[in-house]
Amino acid sequence: MHTCPACRQVINQPSDLCPSCGADLTPPAGRESTAPDKKSRFLTATVLWSAIITILWAIAWFALPWLISGSKPAAELRARETLASLQAELEAYGVSNGSYPLSLEVLGDRAQQATRTAESVRYVLHYTSGNPDVDGHVKSYSLVARAKSFGFLNFYTDQTRVFRATLEDRAATAQDPPLRPNS
Repeated sequence: MHTCPACRQVINQPSDLCPSCGADLTPPAGRESTAPDKKSRFLTATVLWSAIITILWAIAWFALPWLISGSKPAAELRARETLASLQAELEAYGVSNGSYPLSLEVLGDRAQQATRTAESVRYVLHYTSGNPDVDGHVKSYSLVARAKSFGFLNFYTDQTRVFRATLEDRAATAQDPPLRPNS
Protein backbone atom coordinates (compact mmCIF):
# COMPACT_ATOMS: atom_id res chain seq x y z
CA MET A 1 0.00 0.00 0.00
CA HIS A 2 1.32 3.46 -0.90
CA THR A 3 0.07 7.01 -1.54
CA CYS A 4 0.00 8.94 -4.81
CA PRO A 5 2.32 11.96 -4.47
CA ALA A 6 0.08 14.09 -6.73
CA CYS A 7 -3.45 13.50 -5.41
CA ARG A 8 -2.71 11.81 -2.07
CA GLN A 9 -5.03 8.90 -2.82
CA VAL A 10 -4.21 5.57 -1.20
CA ILE A 11 -3.35 2.94 -3.80
CA ASN A 12 -3.77 -0.74 -2.77
CA GLN A 13 -2.06 -2.45 -5.69
CA PRO A 14 1.28 -1.83 -7.40
CA SER A 15 0.89 0.32 -10.48
CA ASP A 16 2.92 2.65 -12.71
CA LEU A 17 0.03 5.16 -12.97
CA CYS A 18 -2.34 6.49 -10.30
CA PRO A 19 -5.91 5.17 -10.96
CA SER A 20 -7.39 8.47 -9.70
CA CYS A 21 -5.33 11.18 -11.38
CA GLY A 22 -3.09 9.27 -13.81
CA ALA A 23 0.15 10.55 -12.22
CA ASP A 24 3.35 8.61 -12.96
CA LEU A 25 4.22 6.48 -9.91
CA THR A 26 7.59 5.13 -11.10
CA PRO A 27 10.53 6.31 -8.97
CA PRO A 28 12.90 8.83 -10.62
CA ALA A 29 16.16 7.40 -12.01
CA GLY A 30 18.40 9.19 -9.46
CA ARG A 31 16.70 7.69 -6.38
CA GLU A 32 17.07 4.01 -7.07
CA SER A 33 19.08 3.18 -3.94
CA THR A 34 19.91 5.23 -0.85
CA ALA A 35 22.34 2.70 0.65
CA PRO A 36 25.51 4.12 -0.98
CA ASP A 37 24.46 7.63 0.13
CA LYS A 38 24.13 6.51 3.76
CA LYS A 39 27.44 4.66 3.56
CA SER A 40 29.11 7.77 2.12
CA ARG A 41 27.74 10.00 4.90
CA PHE A 42 28.85 7.52 7.54
CA LEU A 43 32.35 7.40 6.10
CA THR A 44 32.55 11.21 5.93
CA ALA A 45 31.35 11.55 9.51
CA THR A 46 33.82 8.93 10.70
CA VAL A 47 36.74 10.67 9.00
CA LEU A 48 35.64 14.07 10.35
CA TRP A 49 35.32 12.82 13.94
CA SER A 50 38.63 11.00 13.67
CA ALA A 51 40.33 14.21 12.56
CA ILE A 52 38.75 16.19 15.41
CA ILE A 53 39.78 13.61 18.00
CA THR A 54 43.32 13.49 16.59
CA ILE A 55 43.65 17.28 16.78
CA LEU A 56 42.36 17.37 20.36
CA TRP A 57 44.71 14.56 21.32
CA ALA A 58 47.68 16.41 19.79
CA ILE A 59 46.80 19.60 21.68
CA ALA A 60 46.49 17.65 24.93
CA TRP A 61 49.78 15.84 24.27
CA PHE A 62 51.70 19.13 24.13
CA ALA A 63 49.69 21.23 26.58
CA LEU A 64 48.91 18.91 29.48
CA PRO A 65 52.43 18.32 30.80
CA TRP A 66 52.93 22.08 31.14
CA LEU A 67 49.50 22.58 32.65
CA ILE A 68 50.17 19.87 35.21
CA SER A 69 53.46 21.44 36.22
CA GLY A 70 52.02 24.96 36.25
CA SER A 71 52.05 27.88 33.92
CA LYS A 72 54.99 28.82 31.74
CA PRO A 73 56.11 31.77 33.91
CA ALA A 74 55.76 29.66 37.06
CA ALA A 75 57.83 26.83 35.57
CA GLU A 76 60.53 29.25 34.40
CA LEU A 77 60.61 30.96 37.81
CA ARG A 78 60.88 27.61 39.57
CA ALA A 79 63.80 26.60 37.32
CA ARG A 80 65.60 29.88 38.10
CA GLU A 81 64.98 29.46 41.83
CA THR A 82 66.40 25.94 41.63
CA LEU A 83 69.53 27.23 39.88
CA ALA A 84 69.89 29.99 42.49
CA SER A 85 69.64 27.51 45.37
CA LEU A 86 72.23 25.26 43.71
CA GLN A 87 74.48 28.28 43.25
CA ALA A 88 74.22 29.05 46.96
CA GLU A 89 75.16 25.44 47.78
CA LEU A 90 78.09 25.56 45.35
CA GLU A 91 79.32 28.87 46.81
CA ALA A 92 79.15 27.48 50.36
CA TYR A 93 81.05 24.37 49.23
CA GLY A 94 83.62 26.54 47.42
CA VAL A 95 84.22 28.72 50.49
CA SER A 96 84.58 25.77 52.86
CA ASN A 97 86.77 23.64 50.53
CA GLY A 98 88.60 26.30 48.52
CA SER A 99 87.33 24.71 45.31
CA TYR A 100 84.09 23.92 43.52
CA PRO A 101 83.15 20.23 43.26
CA LEU A 102 83.82 18.14 40.15
CA SER A 103 80.20 16.91 40.25
CA LEU A 104 77.01 17.69 42.12
CA GLU A 105 77.06 14.29 43.83
CA VAL A 106 79.19 15.67 46.67
CA LEU A 107 76.30 17.98 47.61
CA GLY A 108 74.18 14.89 48.32
CA ASP A 109 70.48 15.27 49.03
CA ARG A 110 70.45 18.99 48.27
CA ALA A 111 71.55 18.37 44.69
CA GLN A 112 69.09 15.49 44.29
CA GLN A 113 66.25 17.65 45.60
CA ALA A 114 67.18 20.44 43.18
CA THR A 115 67.19 17.94 40.30
CA ARG A 116 63.75 16.61 41.31
CA THR A 117 62.39 20.15 41.62
CA ALA A 118 63.62 21.03 38.14
CA GLU A 119 62.16 17.84 36.70
CA SER A 120 58.79 18.58 38.33
CA VAL A 121 58.55 21.69 36.14
CA ARG A 122 59.96 19.83 33.10
CA TYR A 123 63.53 21.15 33.18
CA VAL A 124 66.79 19.19 33.09
CA LEU A 125 69.80 20.45 35.06
CA HIS A 126 73.39 20.13 33.86
CA TYR A 127 76.44 20.96 35.98
CA THR A 128 79.86 21.36 34.43
CA SER A 129 82.91 22.03 36.57
CA GLY A 130 85.79 24.06 35.21
CA ASN A 131 89.26 22.60 34.67
CA PRO A 132 91.30 22.15 37.86
CA ASP A 133 94.34 24.38 38.29
CA VAL A 134 97.84 23.04 39.05
CA ASP A 135 96.86 22.54 42.72
CA GLY A 136 93.74 20.58 41.71
CA HIS A 137 91.33 23.37 42.67
CA VAL A 138 88.31 24.04 40.49
CA LYS A 139 87.69 27.78 40.30
CA SER A 140 84.75 27.86 37.88
CA TYR A 141 81.56 26.02 36.98
CA SER A 142 78.45 26.37 34.87
CA LEU A 143 74.85 25.40 35.52
CA VAL A 144 72.30 24.95 32.74
CA ALA A 145 68.55 24.40 33.07
CA ARG A 146 67.13 23.16 29.77
CA ALA A 147 63.38 23.02 29.16
CA LYS A 148 62.07 19.69 27.87
CA SER A 149 59.70 21.42 25.45
CA PHE A 150 60.13 24.17 22.90
CA GLY A 151 58.94 27.68 23.76
CA PHE A 152 60.27 27.95 27.31
CA LEU A 153 63.40 29.78 28.38
CA ASN A 154 66.61 27.80 28.76
CA PHE A 155 68.89 29.17 31.50
CA TYR A 156 72.65 29.42 32.05
CA THR A 157 74.58 30.68 35.05
CA ASP A 158 78.09 30.29 36.43
CA GLN A 159 80.23 31.44 39.37
CA THR A 160 79.59 35.07 38.36
CA ARG A 161 75.93 34.52 39.42
CA VAL A 162 74.64 36.21 36.25
CA PHE A 163 71.63 34.47 34.74
CA ARG A 164 71.49 34.21 30.97
CA ALA A 165 68.64 32.82 28.88
CA THR A 166 67.52 31.90 25.39
CA LEU A 167 64.21 30.92 23.80
CA GLU A 168 65.99 29.00 21.07
CA ASP A 169 65.74 25.20 21.07
CA ARG A 170 69.23 24.71 22.56
CA ALA A 171 71.02 25.00 25.87
CA ALA A 172 71.74 28.54 27.01
CA THR A 173 75.40 29.61 27.03
CA ALA A 174 77.62 32.37 28.41
CA GLN A 175 77.18 34.22 25.10
CA ASP A 176 73.40 34.62 25.57
CA PRO A 177 72.10 37.94 26.89
CA PRO A 178 71.78 38.34 30.65
CA LEU A 179 68.32 38.37 32.16
CA ARG A 180 67.03 41.61 33.57
CA PRO A 181 66.52 41.42 37.36
CA ASN A 182 62.70 41.36 37.20
CA SER A 183 62.20 39.23 34.09
